[in-house]
Amino acid sequence: MLSLLLLPAMLAIRVMAEMELRVPEQPVVALHGSDVTLNCTFNQTGPFNFSDVSVFWQLTDTKRSVHEYWNGHDQLVDQAEAFANRTSLFPTQLAMGDASLRLSRVLVADEGSYTCFVRVKDYSSAALALQVAAPYTKPLLTLEPESNLHPGDEVALTCVAYGGYPEGDVIWQDGSGRNLTDNITLSVVANKEGLFTVTSVLSVVLEPNSTYSCRLINPLLGEEGFVFATITGQNIAFPQVALWVTIGLAVCLLVLLIALAAVCRRKIKESCEEARRESEEAKELEEEESKTAMTPLKS
Repeated sequence: MLSLLLLPAMLAIRVMAEMELRVPEQPVVALHGSDVTLNCTFNQTGPFNFSDVSVFWQLTDTKRSVHEYWNGHDQLVDQAEAFANRTSLFPTQLAMGDASLRLSRVLVADEGSYTCFVRVKDYSSAALALQVAAPYTKPLLTLEPESNLHPGDEVALTCVAYGGYPEGDVIWQDGSGRNLTDNITLSVVANKEGLFTVTSVLSVVLEPNSTYSCRLINPLLGEEGFVFATITGQNIAFPQVALWVTIGLAVCLLVLLIALAAVCRRKIKESCEEARRESEEAKELEEEESKTAMTPLKS
C-alpha cells in the first residue's frame, strides 16, 4: 500500500530529472541594430502534446516579460513595451525541444540576463547573458595648436572615435613604442542610443621629428582602430604658414629699401647740384670784385 502511495511522487521526480534545459554558458554577443537568437533547448524523453508546451522568457533581474507562449499561441499581453514587435519563437521547432527566442534590432538597452522557462509535463528554467557590441569609427587625430610650433612647445593631441560600444580602451605610443597612456585625459559620452563617443587627449612636449599614435580597441569585438601623426622638424621650426608670412615681409622690406635708396640718391644729387651752383656763384662774385679793384681812378 505504501509503495502505491509513493509511486506518483517517484514518477514525478523521474520526469523532472528527465527534463533538461540547455542555454549557452558564455555570454551571447549581438551587434547593435542586428538580430540575435537566444538559444534555449530542452530534452523531454517522454511523449507530449504540442499544446502542452509553455515557454516564458523574462528579464532575470526585473522579471519583466519578454515573450510568452502557451496553448499553441503567443501571449503578449504582459510583454514589456521595449520588446514590442521585436521578439518571436520558432513554433515549428518546439516539438523538437527548441524554445529559442529571436530578438530583432538589438539595442544597447537589451543587454543583460534573460531567463528561459519551459513547462511540458514539468517545469525547468535557465538563464543566459546577452552582451551588445558596436564597432567604433576610425579614430581622428587633431593637434592644438596647429601652427607656429617649435621644439620644446607643449601641445595637445586629441584622438576621437564615434558610435561604439562598450567603452573602448585607448593606447597612446610614441615613435619608439613607449606607452604614453599615463599622460592622457579620457572622456566617454553616450548618445541617445547608448553608443559612446570616446575622446582622449595626450599632452606632450614636442621634439624634432616626433611620431605619436593612438590605438582604440573594442574589448568585446577585439577590433581596433589606429591613427598616427608625424611632426617633422621642418614643420616645428618653420610651419608653412609662417614661411609665407616671412617671405611676404622680406619682399616688403626689400621694396622699402629700394624706395629709400632712390629717395636718398635723389636727395644727394640735388644737394650736389646745389653745392655746385653755390660754388659757381661764389667764383663769379670773386671775379667781379677782382675786376673792380684793378680799375684806375680818374682825377
